[in-house]
Amino acid sequence: MLYAVYGASGAGRGIMPLARDRLPGEELVFIDDGVAGGEVNGHPVLSLDAFLARKAEARKVAVAIADPAVRRRVVERCEAAGLGFFEIRARGVVEMDDVEIGEGALISPFVTFTSNIRIGRHFQANLYSYVEHDCAIGDFVTFAPGVRCNGNITIGDGAYVGSGAVIRQGLTIGVGAVVGMGAVVTRDVPPGVTVIGSPARPMAR
Repeated sequence: MLYAVYGASGAGRGIMPLARDRLPGEELVFIDDGVAGGEVNGHPVLSLDAFLARKAEARKVAVAIADPAVRRRVVERCEAAGLGFFEIRARGVVEMDDVEIGEGALISPFVTFTSNIRIGRHFQANLYSYVEHDCAIGDFVTFAPGVRCNGNITIGDGAYVGSGAVIRQGLTIGVGAVVGMGAVVTRDVPPGVTVIGSPARPMAR
């Protein structure tokens, strides 16, 4: 089996050591068309075409790109090429009762999921984030480090929640919304809206 972390920038470099730990002895490469042909942190960097051409019985990819919209496009490109996906989960992640997470999740160290949680495909949870009880999180959602997602929260597809943000219990974060770094969210966030500050308010345009 040939495994790849798609993306050799910050998100991918943070995920590769976790993949190496969870897949000892397996061949691991980066895919990144922008810097293909070199090496990053001891792993070859291939273009997608070179990855597809490399001899292997089977191939799987983990897409480590923080921007949800870009991640979705890359996943669609991989699907069109017939590639499957795999989850990367750090040791020590805490998962309690009745937690369901879709394919392709990337879960960094010190992340906690409590109970009765539903999370979609290609979720990314960075260091020290948590998801409390009865949350429903869509596809292609990104949590930056230290996100505090309290109970009974609904987060739509493609939302991005910035580092250190706090979301009050019972709220809805709309499809494609952005919660800024350090924001304290006390009201629902409409689809596609960026909120910042404490309490969080829509960003002036």
